[in-house]
Amino acid sequence: MPKVALTTLGCKVNQFETETMEGLFKQKGYEIVPFEEKADFYVINTCSVTSLGDRKSRQIIRRAKRQNEQAIIAVCGCYAQVHPEEIKAIEGVRVVLGTKERSRIVEYVEQAAREDGILDEVGNIMEARDFEDIPLYDMPQRTRAFLKIEDGCQNFCSYCIIPYARGPVKSRHLDKIYAEAKKLVEAGFKEIVLTGIHLGAYGRDLPEDVNLADACREVLKVEGLKRLRLGSLESIELSPELFELIRQDERFCAHLHLPLQAGSDAVLKDMNRHYDTAEFARLIEHVEREVPGVAVSTDIIVGFPGETEEQFQQGLDFVAKMNFSRMHVFPYSRRSGTPAAERKDQIPEPVKKERVHRMQALAASKSEEFHKMFIGKTMRVLFETNTEGITDGLTDNYIRVYTDDEVVCGELYEVRLARLYKDGAFAKVVEKV
Repeated sequence: MPKVALTTLGCKVNQFETETMEGLFKQKGYEIVPFEEKADFYVINTCSVTSLGDRKSRQIIRRAKRQNEQAIIAVCGCYAQVHPEEIKAIEGVRVVLGTKERSRIVEYVEQAAREDGILDEVGNIMEARDFEDIPLYDMPQRTRAFLKIEDGCQNFCSYCIIPYARGPVKSRHLDKIYAEAKKLVEAGFKEIVLTGIHLGAYGRDLPEDVNLADACREVLKVEGLKRLRLGSLESIELSPELFELIRQDERFCAHLHLPLQAGSDAVLKDMNRHYDTAEFARLIEHVEREVPGVAVSTDIIVGFPGETEEQFQQGLDFVAKMNFSRMHVFPYSRRSGTPAAERKDQIPEPVKKERVHRMQALAASKSEEFHKMFIGKTMRVLFETNTEGITDGLTDNYIRVYTDDEVVCGELYEVRLARLYKDGAFAKVVEKV
């Protein structure tokens, strides 16, 4: 039985796509082995959001080559789509796919095994119009299941390479979403997380008049589903229909990830973001009013070209006024091919690093403030992993909860949050749900 090893860099969408490819190999009788082991085939699903993602991708390709000189190495994902020539120049690469045609991954690696040379299947992603619907043939080994319902982005933020790597918006049809969600719940998953590159744009490309709320309703129809969570959304795409669903259905997690990216209006304009800080603040106030106890997490980029110390301070001041539960802070990463990369006023790396530390310190403080609000309260937790007698999982509003009580991973429990602990809270179990 031939052995194949797969690995993923980057976002939850990439993770989902790797799982679908793994299922395709299993369907064809391949043995899936850990990436650290010697395999006949290696599949590397790359990320290109940052230059670090590109570098890690190259390192992993070379590692695969060292593990087995004779292996067929296939590279797909955003980095392969945007810079296929760089990928092809790395010794050992035999298949380059990009961000489409992954449904034929087994066919391509088998063809490469029969033939000499490099099989380059990277096409013009801007011409792709249909969602690549690959069923999950194998269930992921997790308690939460990620379900991709959309691909592509047409926002063209000035710093972002993703629209060039993923192409225009492509949405999965509602009947396919329901069927896949039903399969996941029947396999034992209690929570489904809807993901996409531009999730809030779901349905814009379909002839039917549908949107993200319709996709959520399809998943909520599935009998036995305990939780539905959304991936990253743009704040300005929150619809009254979504608010209504979150309020009405207790299975809908009270957690929204809404990227801010910058707390300065001038920087937001330079980023080509389609809101200002006042509008963002009004939207968050509306969210918090409509959904009591909601967690709003966010992304922040610091050191964008031209960002002055005053503008960075404006960002710190704005964030300090917000009730963010969690913040992911990134230094700006120059991406060739984007407008921001061409600017002459790039921020020196030491300045970016220092600003990242200051914003991260504020992020830690804001997260602790949010967690303190729930100490002493009873909440539901889906437990996920156990390490040395401590089991952890997530509340519906995305607080990481730890307990030393006896619980079963993959099951929901009522717990009482007792004290702050690590990146969340320590709790005692009240009862199994």
